[in-house]
Amino acid sequence: VLSFTSATRQLTTSSRGPLISSKAGVSPQGIGEPSVYHAVVVIFLEFFAWGLLTTPMLAVLHQTFPQHTFLMNGLIHGVKGLLSFLSAPLIGALSDVWGRKSFLLLTVFFTCAPIPLMKISPWWYFAVISMSGVFAVTFSVIFAYVADITQEHERSTAYGLVSATFAASLVTSPAIGAYLSVTYGDTLVVILATAVALLDICFILVAVPESLPEKMRPASWGAPISWEQADPFASLRKVGQDSTVLLICITVFLSYLPEAGQYSSFFLYLRQVIRFTSETVAAFIAVVGILSILAQTVVLGMLMRSIGNKNTILLGLGFQILQLAWYGFGSQPWMMWAAGAVAAMSSITFPAISAIVSRNADPDQQGVVQGMITGIRGLCNGLGPALYGFVFYLFHVELTDTDGSDKSGKSNMSAIIPGPPFLFGACSVLLSLLVALFIPEHTGPGMRPGAYKKHSNGAQSHSHSPQGSGAEGKEPLLEDSSV
Repeated sequence: VLSFTSATRQLTTSSRGPLISSKAGVSPQGIGEPSVYHAVVVIFLEFFAWGLLTTPMLAVLHQTFPQHTFLMNGLIHGVKGLLSFLSAPLIGALSDVWGRKSFLLLTVFFTCAPIPLMKISPWWYFAVISMSGVFAVTFSVIFAYVADITQEHERSTAYGLVSATFAASLVTSPAIGAYLSVTYGDTLVVILATAVALLDICFILVAVPESLPEKMRPASWGAPISWEQADPFASLRKVGQDSTVLLICITVFLSYLPEAGQYSSFFLYLRQVIRFTSETVAAFIAVVGILSILAQTVVLGMLMRSIGNKNTILLGLGFQILQLAWYGFGSQPWMMWAAGAVAAMSSITFPAISAIVSRNADPDQQGVVQGMITGIRGLCNGLGPALYGFVFYLFHVELTDTDGSDKSGKSNMSAIIPGPPFLFGACSVLLSLLVALFIPEHTGPGMRPGAYKKHSNGAQSHSHSPQGSGAEGKEPLLEDSSV
């Protein structure tokens, strides 16, 4: 639930110009030219719809799986995360070939498909959530969309705006959903969330223009696609051939694994162990969300300009270690509020990682690289909840109570370590910090003088046949990446 703090990141609407730069060759089929603001609306509506369901989801989960509720939750998200991990590089690569708009529509539709099933059939609801992981990679396509329409120096700011919008969508939606659930019942909340999801789909159909230049795509939709382009494991094997991508992926895995587990358990942890009320939990989410937006806009922009991309990543990981350690040892409400403020600062990490990846990847490989990063996060979304549930189970902290009335919480409060999984998470992030130290700092586009020239040399620069060197398949995704 608090994972939004990590997915939420940087902005500072640059005074160098608006983030609406559309590259030549794009033939918009929506409203206006392609812009970051189109991506912002898509992300906001999708996650606002899911945020509304926070309270009803806890109740339905507990009613459907009264025994070992949290472990079943981890299993469901594990299947979804595994499918996202396998499909994200593939969808990113296909969007490089066929354009972003169609895949935005596909990912948003399947991500939101389970919402109406919550009241129709809870079993089908959880089954479809698991299967929807195949297409639940909206961020992969969104980041590639943003990379198409921004210049290198604007990209970290644009990623921050998108990620901060993700946090903004969760500032109010859980509280609104909780209020409507108590006042009018869960059915109204599900109907409202479904309506918001349909609005998002209609917005993509009607208003979102295509961002990928025609000259960078095949001559027609019938153009052949090799198995190497469609094979997600081919992308993963290519990661191992480039030391920088490998280091970044390891950093993302070790830092996002505890965050994903925290996302799935933190609401219940605050209510049962720390004894927050539902209203206090909603207020906590709102405050941390607002602080995260500030961190990803004002603070992130200042840090990127003053200390650089890599040092910003390291600083964000340091804040995450402090936050998780505080959650692990903290037993008083004020400690949770203080740790929440630190968590907001840790949300600068992922936008900074996305920026360093995007800046160093070739323009026609943005979808592939962002797809790999999103795929790693998808794997963490599967492993993290299961890991946290298992650790809570080992330490006899049962997270099956949704009304905060479980008396077993008293013994947990007196424990030396109230939140054992959070300490495991802090150790994981510490390892991530050590790995990130070896990520080379690349500065400026001069490192790849010919990268953007490929876009201006005509359609022949983006071909699916071998190009001269014959070693394209082994070419690293990020150049000049020796450590």
